[in-house]
Amino acid sequence: MAEQPVTVAVIDDEKNIRRTLRMILEAEGYNVWVAETGGEALKKAGNEPADAALLDLKLPDIDGLQVLAQLREALPGLPVIMISGHGTMDHAVDAVKRGAFDFLEKPLEKDRVLVTLKNAIEVSGLRREVANLQGGGEIIGTSPKMEEVKAWINRVAPTDGRTLILGESGTGKELVARAIHEGSKRANRPFIKVNCAAIPKELVESVLFGHVKGAFTGAIKDKEGSFKQADGGTLFLDEIADMGLEAQAKVLRVLQEGEFEPVGASKTEKVDVRVIAATHNDLKAQVDKGQFREDLYYRLAVLVLELPALRERRGDVALLARHFLREFHEEQGLPERTLSPEALSIIQKYAWPGNVRQLRNVMERIAILASGPEVKLEDLPHEIHDRPATALGGAAPDAALPPIGTALSDVRTEAERRYLEAVLEHADGNVSEAARIVGLERTHLHKKLVALGVKKGKD
Repeated sequence: MAEQPVTVAVIDDEKNIRRTLRMILEAEGYNVWVAETGGEALKKAGNEPADAALLDLKLPDIDGLQVLAQLREALPGLPVIMISGHGTMDHAVDAVKRGAFDFLEKPLEKDRVLVTLKNAIEVSGLRREVANLQGGGEIIGTSPKMEEVKAWINRVAPTDGRTLILGESGTGKELVARAIHEGSKRANRPFIKVNCAAIPKELVESVLFGHVKGAFTGAIKDKEGSFKQADGGTLFLDEIADMGLEAQAKVLRVLQEGEFEPVGASKTEKVDVRVIAATHNDLKAQVDKGQFREDLYYRLAVLVLELPALRERRGDVALLARHFLREFHEEQGLPERTLSPEALSIIQKYAWPGNVRQLRNVMERIAILASGPEVKLEDLPHEIHDRPATALGGAAPDAALPPIGTALSDVRTEAERRYLEAVLEHADGNVSEAARIVGLERTHLHKKLVALGVKKGKD
């Protein structure tokens, strides 16, 4: 199959600059489209996505830095090279801080333009390749459970189906949501994240739906909400279980009818948004308790994915640990480090109750504080090294061996009893969750708890 030509956008209000750059780039085999104003460029970008852009700092209608921000929002990962005849070092630094790949001064030198453009496209391509290899974003793992997750994402992403992602804190729910977005037809539109647990109850409707000036004390101007910001793209509602019932009713209306009113407004607004929700809570149990709307639950749970805890995919721990060390070395300029076999063994045995997020934080600490190029046992944090964990993430029990002569069946019974007590404690007394952890049917676990004399929790 022939390789697709690379498309470059040239955005400049000077006709001669546009014509010259087009001639140079087309002679090198690039596809080129040009725009004289920021507005024209943004409109064309929506219909003719580019692989890179050359953008003038001064445009007749919109400031070039504003166009930069909007282009990067519309086309995530787009490398943009700023150009200007009136630029200063401050302008260059500001542009790079805002996401520009580089800053070139006029008069432009042909070789410098071509080299910078080539580098920008190569770096962008490498980033996309890495993302693809990792299953979309930072989804790393080759265990059977993670291969199932990646396959599920590949099936679901191209659709517009609403998705509910379940899993413990730190398992990567946001990364999965981003991977679904990046694999969808909405990939070039916004991905907006809202952490429902972090929004005060009195502000949640304003955050989600926006407000008009004067709607409440402190509303000094109109403000777009997250649904409007995500129009055409994806809205990720993280920790959806923490959303109040009143806000849930309004979210349900958007999902059903695609419309809402900003706080204080009388005019209805229409949106086209794919909603992905996530929670670490048992959302069905909250429905049963009346804490979450059943109709909203079934609207959100069209496609449901439960992410495995890190203890359930131990084969990925070494891969992740090495990846994070390499990441901190490359991104933060820290010394390159490797893991000794002894240190890696401890890391693999630990249960990681905080999952991938905890592992990443620990590896950053190690990358910064380790005493040499090889990470040794003494470089590991105390909670990893001094307190090896059980499969449930707690401290390993320091129980004495039973007396010699105890029947093996009694030893097994006592071990099962203590283990199931620990599982129930970890599951906050939820028997259904405990059954899932130990791999038994709930009714089977009930019978075993009774037989072992373990106090049962809740269903």
